[in-house]
Amino acid sequence: GMTRGVAPLILGYQAFDPDLRILGVILNKVGGSRHESKLRAVIEHYTDVRVLGAVQRSDALRIDERHLGLVPSNELAGSPEQIARMAALLRDQVDLAALRGVSDMAPAVPRLEAERLPPPGAPEVTLAYAADSAFGFYYAGDLEALRAAGARLVAFSPIHDRDLPPCDGLFLGGGFPETHMQALEANRSMRQAVAGFVARGGPVYAECGGLMYLCDRLTWQGNTRKLCGVIPAGVEMHDKPQGRGYVQLRETAAHPWPAIDGGGRTVRAHEFHYSALESVPDGLTFGYVVERGHGLDGRHDGIVYRNLLASYAHLRDTHDHPWARRFVEFVRDRAAPRRL
Repeated sequence: GMTRGVAPLILGYQAFDPDLRILGVILNKVGGSRHESKLRAVIEHYTDVRVLGAVQRSDALRIDERHLGLVPSNELAGSPEQIARMAALLRDQVDLAALRGVSDMAPAVPRLEAERLPPPGAPEVTLAYAADSAFGFYYAGDLEALRAAGARLVAFSPIHDRDLPPCDGLFLGGGFPETHMQALEANRSMRQAVAGFVARGGPVYAECGGLMYLCDRLTWQGNTRKLCGVIPAGVEMHDKPQGRGYVQLRETAAHPWPAIDGGGRTVRAHEFHYSALESVPDGLTFGYVVERGHGLDGRHDGIVYRNLLASYAHLRDTHDHPWARRFVEFVRDRAAPRRL
């Protein structure tokens, strides 16, 4: 619905940070060719910014949403075909050559890579990670960092597989177990396999959806389903977010992973969950104190049990916090006695 208002919008962004050079814009959700021509004329008359493209409003460019945001691609059938259709529309409506030309004018961005090599001579460990339509929230950079630290990654499905693959450690990432809780409950053998791995002292890291899967039960829309039962608490889905945004955590002495530079550390991460734990017993051990954010109860996050760390926080492997290397070293250390 915007016409003349696009000019003060662009001029405002330019004035807000004069050191930031805005060389081009792409107009989105344009109402038609007449609307596009008006926008282009206004921008050309009042600004020095180039219009690199105008994307028409189209149902073909919509992606379905859920309570946590976009429905992830691992749950959508025909995702490659949908991406191809979207790409074709954008190729027709955006001047990609001009976009590349503008990009070539940008200065180089310095990169600071964390040291991600395993210790010399360190044996490779096998890390099984949950990957199906219920669990798919992983950062590609984190998986790469796990491999670089000496982990061989093996995917498994808590929905379809009957047992865990042979492994030294488990990584249960985020996802939407609530939308698949009937299938997760029905796969009793996998639930027992995961619970048995934890009980035997196998090293496990679980984030958000993985934390939920390890709890005793999950309730959503009036239905309750049985889950792994490792954490003696229920999970309740709510209509509003229970934790959303950036978090800052301080590690406690109970945190199980080795600190690479010695001592505890402050961890910056993020959380986004509509679920909350209920009927949490007293006496649980926590790996984090929450300094910003919500975590499990506004004060704590990171349940520690045997060699398990399960939290609502999503970590990112960075130079300041190379969590992947820490976890792989923890798995390697716990796997060593079993190899003797």
